[in-house]
Amino acid sequence: MKAALQNYHARMQRVLDHIDRHLDDDLDLDALSSVAAYSKYHFHRQFTATFGLSVHRYIQLARMKRASYRLADRDAQSVTDIAMDAGYDAPDAFARAFRQRFGQSPSSFRKSPDWAPWLAAFGPLNNARSKLMQITYASDDVTIRDVPPTPVAILEHRGDRATLGATIERFIAWRKAAGLSPETSATFNIFRSERTPAVPADYSMDLCVGTDRPIDVDDEVMKAGVIPGGRCAVLRVVHDTHNLEPAALYLYRDWLPASGEEARDFPIYCQRHFSFFPNVPVHDVVVELFLPLK
Repeated sequence: MKAALQNYHARMQRVLDHIDRHLDDDLDLDALSSVAAYSKYHFHRQFTATFGLSVHRYIQLARMKRASYRLADRDAQSVTDIAMDAGYDAPDAFARAFRQRFGQSPSSFRKSPDWAPWLAAFGPLNNARSKLMQITYASDDVTIRDVPPTPVAILEHRGDRATLGATIERFIAWRKAAGLSPETSATFNIFRSERTPAVPADYSMDLCVGTDRPIDVDDEVMKAGVIPGGRCAVLRVVHDTHNLEPAALYLYRDWLPASGEEARDFPIYCQRHFSFFPNVPVHDVVVELFLPLK
């Protein structure tokens, strides 16, 4: 029975991957049921039962999420082009749907995104992806690596995770102005608290870009720092790279006790490789999670 369930999950995962890769295509039930190799007469009910929302709703949310990222990237397409790519025949229809979901017009969001309702709106999408099956890791997935010290520019986020989007906006704007693109300068996140602490205001994370460029002491956004070198347990994550909590839990709960290693006095952190969503599909994002060791 376990093998049959794994096969079912794998077929449903193929559907999510196909949707991610083909958001601009006609994603009808015939095509998606064929990807899953299930009858089209039952596939939509299977999808809803598995993920908690209909396939149509899932596609709508995935397209709207991509559209919202493109709007936030002020150098990207026009609002009209973004609306068309999101599957709307006219900009006014897109604007109505966008305002209904996020409480802002597309043009207002482009100028000053309100990220709290954005996070709430995509809760069903994130829940759907996490319901598929818990990604399982094994000791063979973890390597021990000696990493060199890495000078970085740091933007500290302190406070409710619902406000993280605004911090990310400031981080992106600073690195653009500094000419430190994700393709040429490494991106790191240092996790100084749990993803969902008991008190939301206790959430704490550092957003970092690799650079040895001096940072002005009067810089109001970034400060200079160093990710210390040393031995690290490294776990590669290629699935839900927006939520690294399951991977971190595996390292702390399973791998670390069985390995005989001891954690070093520095927080767990990650490096995000190459470009990331929305410039590439979700399934192409690769993250390496580092647990510092003594």
